Amino acid sequence: MESFFHANFWEMILRTTLSFFVLLILARVLGKKQLGQLTFFHYITGITFGSIAAEIASQTETPFLDGMISLIWWGALTYFMTIITIKSKKARVLIDDKPTILIQNGLILESALRKNRLHMDELTMMLREQAIFSVQDVQYALLETTGKLSVLPKPSEQSATKQDVKADVTPPTYIPTEVASDGQVIYENLVELELTEDWLMKKLKKQNIQSVEDVFFAQVQANGSLYVSLKDKARRSSP
Repeated sequence: MESFFHANFWEMILRTTLSFFVLLILARVLGKKQLGQLTFFHYITGITFGSIAAEIASQTETPFLDGMISLIWWGALTYFMTIITIKSKKARVLIDDKPTILIQNGLILESALRKNRLHMDELTMMLREQAIFSVQDVQYALLETTGKLSVLPKPSEQSATKQDVKADVTPPTYIPTEVASDGQVIYENLVELELTEDWLMKKLKKQNIQSVEDVFFAQVQANGSLYVSLKDKARRSSP
């Protein structure tokens, strides 16, 4: 009985370990998408991957080699279908479908709602998720293949841009980046921004900060200025 337990234990450890790494390799090969970008096809494929891997790892009745062949072949089929959808627009529409217009020129398309098995409560909820509470404010609304709703408000409801109000539209010099934290300089971030420690110290001294050890957090802003938050002790002792 004891030998059977040990044999079964080590078998499950081996099956789980191999399943884990095969699944990891397949995930890397197939690429990456955010969960919100997954189409129904990719969503179902992902669930099936997990189900096959779980079956291999947990069910001793499932022949290990058979399970691995199934997992790898499923991965290969998914990869081939992805390549086909990249090459062929017709195949992409067949597999992933295409966006559906639900609201056009401010009018709700009842037939499109029925086709996608949606009712008005669901549509209004999806609009509210886009911060739109009135259907009359919508020019176009499209249901994407991911199940998300894309909305184009009517011109009168669109936010004014900087160009509309003739504001400065100069591209930012830097990406806001942390350069000091808890009294320590983050040198790799300075190098990435093509800045030096000397530049940082000059910026600090302009704010009457003599030592980086007094800094709790410092961040280079988009325009090249430096935001600094002092440690509590340094803030209390500052004039």
